[in-house]
Amino acid sequence: MSKAILGKKVGMTQVLTDEGKAIPVTVIEAGPCVVVQKKTTEVDGYTAVQLGYGSKADRLVIKPLKGHFAKYGVKPVRHIRELRAENVDDYEVGQEIKADIFAEGEKVDVVGTSKGRGFAGTIKRHNFSRGPMTHGSKNHRRPGSAGALGPQRTFKGKKAPGHMGVDRVTVQNLEMVKVDPERNLIAVKGAVPGPRGGMVMIKNSIKAK
Repeated sequence: MSKAILGKKVGMTQVLTDEGKAIPVTVIEAGPCVVVQKKTTEVDGYTAVQLGYGSKADRLVIKPLKGHFAKYGVKPVRHIRELRAENVDDYEVGQEIKADIFAEGEKVDVVGTSKGRGFAGTIKRHNFSRGPMTHGSKNHRRPGSAGALGPQRTFKGKKAPGHMGVDRVTVQNLEMVKVDPERNLIAVKGAVPGPRGGMVMIKNSIKAK
């Protein structure tokens, strides 16, 4: 069974083990989520589950989504994400999913949106090396040659200055350190993409044995 939950990144802290070792963790407010829709092969051509997270006032919901929520009899939610699931019969529309679906020691994948860095040069964006700083060099942080002489153009995919961040990032195989179902809090070992308050999805790891 595929397991997933939506949540909000709270921040980072550390957890001390019984041996006195400090483990850096990211605290995530996970859920509660609601199952908005089940997709089946007969109707949609594939099997998946729509999860909703966060409350939203009725006056802020656009009409197409109002109809969508009314069709399945669920309250409006702020975020909707779809999760591929082989057996959708494990879920029911309107079912509430909380942090207790995960246990301490489990391996999970966390999906988030990375922080926006604006327009960045090649050194910050692609980890280029800088040029010489002495002996009259004028090439300090320039990107260098832009294209080949033969085709008279720059190839697609060339690493160049441009917009950095705001990308979908998945960090795989993180360990679940603490689970607090009463407060809907989860502590995951290591860093998670995105700023504080950013939405993330936690799902069972595809690499864990």
